[in-house]
Amino acid sequence: MRWWLAGVFGLIAALTALLVATVSSRQVSADVRTNSEDIAVGKTVAAAFAAQRALDRGNLDDALSLIARRQHLAVFVFSHGGHLLSDAKSLGVFWTSVPDGPTALGSALSGHRFVETFGDGAETVVALPLRGNGGPRGLVAYAPRETAFGKSLAIFHREVIRASLWALLAAIVLGLLAATLVARRLKRIADAASAIEQGDFEIRLEPRLRDEVGSLALSIDRMRMRLRDSFERLRAERDRLGLLLEQLQEGVLAVDADLTVQFANASAARMLGPALQRGGPLADSWHGLPLREMARGLFRADAAVAEARSGGDEDRAISLAGVPASNAGLAVLVLTDITARARRERAEREFVANASHELRTPVTAIASAVEALQSGAQESPHDRDAFIALIGRQARRLGRLTHSLLVMARAQTGEEPIQLEPVDLRPVLDDVAAACEPPADVRLDVSCPSPLVALGQRDLVEQIVANLVGNALKHTEHGSVEVRARPAGEQVVLEVADTGPGIPPGEAERVFDRFYSGHNGRRDGFGLGLAIARDAVRSLGGRIEIESEPGAGTTARVTLARRRGS
Repeated sequence: MRWWLAGVFGLIAALTALLVATVSSRQVSADVRTNSEDIAVGKTVAAAFAAQRALDRGNLDDALSLIARRQHLAVFVFSHGGHLLSDAKSLGVFWTSVPDGPTALGSALSGHRFVETFGDGAETVVALPLRGNGGPRGLVAYAPRETAFGKSLAIFHREVIRASLWALLAAIVLGLLAATLVARRLKRIADAASAIEQGDFEIRLEPRLRDEVGSLALSIDRMRMRLRDSFERLRAERDRLGLLLEQLQEGVLAVDADLTVQFANASAARMLGPALQRGGPLADSWHGLPLREMARGLFRADAAVAEARSGGDEDRAISLAGVPASNAGLAVLVLTDITARARRERAEREFVANASHELRTPVTAIASAVEALQSGAQESPHDRDAFIALIGRQARRLGRLTHSLLVMARAQTGEEPIQLEPVDLRPVLDDVAAACEPPADVRLDVSCPSPLVALGQRDLVEQIVANLVGNALKHTEHGSVEVRARPAGEQVVLEVADTGPGIPPGEAERVFDRFYSGHNGRRDGFGLGLAIARDAVRSLGGRIEIESEPGAGTTARVTLARRRGS
């Protein structure tokens, strides 16, 4: 800017100097021409008086030479007829070379004065009438410009040019200086604006002058302070938001349009583990959740909040929610560990199903006993006592089943781990056998050394054995069902073996599925017995397995921990 501004100053100065020089030169030339005319007229009048006297004396030729040298004029005298009375050459100037001589002579002979300047004041022609006896005569004088005027005019022009050049140089220097000062002030403003663009709000602008540039600097400085305050508030909000996100139990991810992870809180890092790379590409999937596919869909113009949920893993359940990017340029993925909630929901569903299955037998027995008593059995002391004893026994069993179902449900949700305690297996097996009513052609046998103590909970162990025995009796029409227990090192093995039709090979893997009854035996159950037994065994830390061959019967085997010393 400093160079073109200095050039503008120089151009303005040059135009001004040219205008001043032109006007002053014209004025000086006009003044010189006027002065030359006045001097020439004065000299010509004096020459005319001298020539008139010479004419009167009759010595015109001798007098004109002296007059011409004295007045520094070329003097020519004519008769009234226009004939030259003097020499045709005067002071080295021929009459024929006098500018506009005939016109001047005609004016003089007609009795008028003629004055004309030629060559911008370099030559002056003056014509005056003279008196004579034979009629008017005329005198024409040619006067060159005075030498002093020519020198003065040349000096004037030279000085005007010199003054113009100095003015031009001074204008350029002053323009360069002014442009440099303005440029320096604007550069300070530009540096401050650049610093603001880079996020540095500490450069202050203090204008020394309150002109337009100073007002601009003040405006930018006020903008700097307001931006600094706004950025500080935004930084504080960002820090608070970051702290809040770090405290969340949910995993939060922010990805850009290239599906690069720009932010991840501690929970996301803990959940995703090696699958998460901050500043790297988002993983394609995790635990069956389509991370990359969902994130890509969040950048569409018509994107809405998306949700997905992992399934098939009983040990862990994850919910994935996606928030569209909109105009923010970042899409947000929220990972929530809903394992506990999923377990609770599953336990609630299973509790209802288990309760329906397990409580059906004692409730039915109690209802049947009450109906028998109401039908007349109460009149017989023996029958009344038997039915009352049955009601009491089934009521106690109902209480134990309810307790065991609640304990198992809490264990499945992880809210209350089961406290293992010593359980003597022989009384449990005897109680289960006493409560069962096998078909007429089926024998129920119990084989267990005493004492044989396992680690578990009595109600759950009884529930496991009752379900296995009930399932075996349901599918056995002839033969026997044997309930046996034996020690096996640090473990105890419980087995329920029947002589039923066995399990077809294609169904062996599904017998523990909920609500699956199979194709053999009766269809009067819910298909929950083995599923409940499996859940109860797992809650006690044991394992259960089924061995079966078609036509050779089925053996259900449960392995539990054994108390040392038993």
